[in-house]
Amino acid sequence: MPKPTSIFVCQNCGAQSRKWVGRCFECGEWDSMVEEKPRPTPSADQKRLTADVEAPQPITQIQASEEERIRTGIAELDRILGGGIVPGSAVLIGGDPGIGKSTLLLQAANEVSRQGYRSLYVTGEESLLQTKLRADRLGTASDNLLLVAETDMDIILSHIGQVKPSLVVMDSIQMAYKSDLESSPGSVSQVRECAGQMVYLAKRTGIPVFLIGHVTKAGAIAGPRVLEHMVDTVLYFEGDKYQSFRILRAVKNRFGSTNEIAVFEMRHDGLKEVANPSHLFLSRREHAPPGSAVVPCLEGTRALLVEIQALTARATFGMPERKVSGVDRNRVSMLLAVLDKRAGMQLGGQDVFVNVVGGVQVDEPGADLGIALAIASSFREKRVPPDVAVVGEIGLGGEVRGVSQIETRLKEAEKLGFKQALVPTDNRGGAKPSALRLAFVASLSEALEVLT
Repeated sequence: MPKPTSIFVCQNCGAQSRKWVGRCFECGEWDSMVEEKPRPTPSADQKRLTADVEAPQPITQIQASEEERIRTGIAELDRILGGGIVPGSAVLIGGDPGIGKSTLLLQAANEVSRQGYRSLYVTGEESLLQTKLRADRLGTASDNLLLVAETDMDIILSHIGQVKPSLVVMDSIQMAYKSDLESSPGSVSQVRECAGQMVYLAKRTGIPVFLIGHVTKAGAIAGPRVLEHMVDTVLYFEGDKYQSFRILRAVKNRFGSTNEIAVFEMRHDGLKEVANPSHLFLSRREHAPPGSAVVPCLEGTRALLVEIQALTARATFGMPERKVSGVDRNRVSMLLAVLDKRAGMQLGGQDVFVNVVGGVQVDEPGADLGIALAIASSFREKRVPPDVAVVGEIGLGGEVRGVSQIETRLKEAEKLGFKQALVPTDNRGGAKPSALRLAFVASLSEALEVLT
């Protein structure tokens, strides 16, 4: 039988080729094809079935029991996981270097250990001394928190079998390797094989596993895309190195919502939960200049009040500029066209800049009315009253359409001291009486009257 030949695998998307190519034919990434030698084909006796293989069962005879989740002691993390750690689950967490992945999971493992559970933290990027120094800075010191510095997958599995922990954290999956694979750690085959063994361990033993993953320049988890399909939950850390807060977002969750976010603040002693994140995204409203509007946005079940700022200025260099941060650029272009056509604002010769304060990303169409009012406020040099919250989707005809969960949004605005709110007429039935004075608007022209 001929020996298996080498193949070339894309480090970005996992595409395979029999010969080296400079550019991946699947994802278009340059210089991403790496040579890998396949594992030898197992012999017949190696393929024999083991005694612990379960036979197929009728679905009606399987006993479903609701297992109690393990609380991490960090309320924000528990909420984004769907109420805590599910036994036997595999969670992948990614983010830029230094954003706080290892810090958060070390704190979570310590909190779990303080509840009497035994946690095993496997570090492949730091020595035990370095991890200990970081733990001392974070104030984590539980006898049930065990550390080991190892990258060999077989040894890691042996440690897990001996310790029998209730939680395993692997930092990071790209550093682990299988000795019987000839490729280097971090390659597609190594990441796929090591992650597969950790996921299988979680399902077979019921031990929840957290995997820390590196990210590429584009911000995606490094390694094959199948890695995100193998795990139960995928969390992404977002944040700016110039800002102190961090946002943890769930992009996949088999045991909870994928629309939730958790907000943390990075301090010298670790990540701290932000109980009321709306304060982070609002500046000094009493002295807000023209071009500012506050919008109650939804992130999962949580309402956040964010401040949207806009600036218009006469274009002096030919083609007017359109610069946005925190909102969709195409959405802003559409709103500028609606303001021009339906409200008579000549914005074709104006540079327009739109920014969401605090670096948060706003994706929902319910922020349309706030963006439009902020632009109009800057253009007319008349500010939106600082005690007014604005919400609504704008159609191409200039109509203001209703939004979901209006009551949740209004409660958040009322809690933060706002007195008035501009609300779509379509939400008149869902807006229950409150201390806010509600002004129902059906069109953009009606909403613009607040600036007159």
